[in-house]
Amino acid sequence: MVQESQRYQPRTSLSEQMGEEDELPDIDSPPADDYIVNVGEMDGEDEDTGIEDDGEPPAWFTLEQRMADSQAKYRQHDKDTGSPEFQVAGMTERINYLTKHLQSNPKDFSTRRGLVALVNKRRRLLNYLSVEDEKRYMEIVNGLGIRHKPPAQFESREDMYSRFPKQKAVRKHLINKKK
Repeated sequence: MVQESQRYQPRTSLSEQMGEEDELPDIDSPPADDYIVNVGEMDGEDEDTGIEDDGEPPAWFTLEQRMADSQAKYRQHDKDTGSPEFQVAGMTERINYLTKHLQSNPKDFSTRRGLVALVNKRRRLLNYLSVEDEKRYMEIVNGLGIRHKPPAQFESREDMYSRFPKQKAVRKHLINKKK
């Protein structure tokens, strides 16, 4: 047989346990010693300045500043966001930032992969710019200090393979016989 104390007894509500006249605890405000920062203590600080507690701006904030400055320098007109110079200027700043990050975090392979993709994209834009307008290409390469070798013009097939010796003669049985 089952004893009375072992039978299922449904839980009563908190107000029934405490009694109707007792006051319920305030669930919304935790005790002050449970949290390092309480709600409302950070209201007076300005979040848009980008300055941390040590007085130095964070790396991402300085990156955004440098990108905006260099992109403004190479902008063609006020609403320019797609010209090769504008894109290359922004990519160069990001490449410099990611290079510094990888020097301190050498095992960050996903960042390394992103850096290689970004360098290749910048290279393709510079190749395009060197073909389209040599003067603009030279200005941006010299202005940003980029090491870039423009693509060479393609040689004809005869010129490309003329320095190699001729191959063996084609065997007779491989030549289609014309009758």
